[in-house]
Amino acid sequence: MASRIRIRAQLKGDECEVKALMRHPMETGLRKDQLGDPIPARFIEEVTVSHNGSTVLAAFWGAAVSANPFLGTRLQGGPVGDTVNVSWRDNLGETGEGETKIR
Repeated sequence: MASRIRIRAQLKGDECEVKALMRHPMETGLRKDQLGDPIPARFIEEVTVSHNGSTVLAAFWGAAVSANPFLGTRLQGGPVGDTVNVSWRDNLGETGEGETKIR
C-alpha cells in the first residue's frame, strides 16, 4: 500500500509535537454491505513512531479505532532537521509509512 500518512513534526519549546493522519478504512468486521454480506475486518494493529531510527512510541490498536485515525504525541528534544517516521501495519499485513523533518 502506498504511503497513506500525512505527518507533521514541530518543535515547541523543548518538546517535539508529532501529528499524523492515517488513511485507512478501519473496518470492524461487524458491518454489512448493501447486500447484507459482512464486510471483512480490516484495522490497524500496530503503530510505531521513531525519531532518527529509534522507536519512541509503539501502540497496539484494535477494531474500535475510527476510520482515518489521527495520532498526536510529543517527544522530548528533537532538534530542527531531525527525522520523524510514523508507520502502521494492519491485520491483513498491509503497511503504511510517513516521514518528515522536524521544523
